[in-house]
Amino acid sequence: MHPNALFDLATELVREVLLLDAPSDSVVSRFFRVHKALGARERHALAETAYAALRQKLLWANLAQSGQGPLERRIAMLAWQGQPHVLERAVKPDEQSWLKRCQAIDPTSLPDKLRHNLPDWLSNVLREQLGNDEEFWALVATLSGGAPLDLRVNPQKAKPEAVLDALREAGIEAEATPYSPMGLRIHGKPALQKLALYTDGHVEVQDEGSQLLALLTGAKRGEMVVDFCAGAGGKTLALGAMMRNTGRLYAFDVSGHRLDKLKPRLARSGLSNVYAAQIAHERDERIKRLAGKIDRVLVDAPCSGMGTLRRNPDLKWRQSPKAIEELQAKQLAILDSAARLCKEGGRLVYATCSLMPAENEKIAEAFSAAHPEYKLLDAREALTQAGVQRADELVNAAGHLRLWPHRHATDGFYAAAWVRS
Repeated sequence: MHPNALFDLATELVREVLLLDAPSDSVVSRFFRVHKALGARERHALAETAYAALRQKLLWANLAQSGQGPLERRIAMLAWQGQPHVLERAVKPDEQSWLKRCQAIDPTSLPDKLRHNLPDWLSNVLREQLGNDEEFWALVATLSGGAPLDLRVNPQKAKPEAVLDALREAGIEAEATPYSPMGLRIHGKPALQKLALYTDGHVEVQDEGSQLLALLTGAKRGEMVVDFCAGAGGKTLALGAMMRNTGRLYAFDVSGHRLDKLKPRLARSGLSNVYAAQIAHERDERIKRLAGKIDRVLVDAPCSGMGTLRRNPDLKWRQSPKAIEELQAKQLAILDSAARLCKEGGRLVYATCSLMPAENEKIAEAFSAAHPEYKLLDAREALTQAGVQRADELVNAAGHLRLWPHRHATDGFYAAAWVRS
């Protein structure tokens, strides 16, 4: 495609994602469905430009005020993530001069708001938690980049060492993740879907932090386990593998559409102990029938997603303190209902992909106060038993799992675990 035409598409996509009227990944997917002739490299450049525009939205919108022409075109110039020659050929000489002036600005000379590119309510919460500027700016730098590509090896079909060898033979650089015993981290974003390792179910794409949530449950052979908010089933598959395809694993979710995405993944995995079912709400009759019978329950609750900003940068602009307050009531209601499933001695894990204490520690504290029959389990002990390396680096003073993108190179996750007495 001619550089002018490609850059015009970049401007159009930037305009659409900056409307913030839908999740950015769905906007990008819809855009590519319309523009079917785009090649893989062109799609990558356009998508990464759109996400970059969202990550640095405040800064680049501010700088774009000084230029001429459509605002979105100037933002697209600043955000461009494709081959440099495309931009060089697509923009005019005066635009090139303006772009060079913008790129020469020292970021440290700018106001904090333009440096961190976060809404005030979010930056205040993160600063308060981290306690010092050095850590806050380290987190900002991490959130301003992309996330790594992590894989979970399926122990039903392969071993990590064999998968590493196969990846290297395919010319893909990879290494073991530092914590999860089944995790691998890939450098770059190769087309995994074309590899036999993927199509034959030897690996699944799953952030290392998400793998750790599954490991925290301690699921074992022959047990009855519930993934209460299963979604597309990433943690369901991890749990099934931990159970060695024995026992009974229920994957519940209120969204049939999300559960449909589990079906092809389940077929690749080779698991036959998974029973997926759509429920109407957390008090569904299916839940009541299983009350007091379950060994392990994982509640990966609906949340703000503030731990996934590298992948979903639009969320920081689409969420709000009011939305988080509304989520709290839902999170506690779901956790209360899921707790009814555990039998005596059963383990309950509450998790989010959020960095917000309101969705994490506050929910755990409220649940513990209302349910004295549940005793908090030190996540350090549970993770170590599950084969996690350096588990002490992952757990806060309260004994909860707390993952930070800048510290652990994972998405931002939280989890608390209890045992029913």
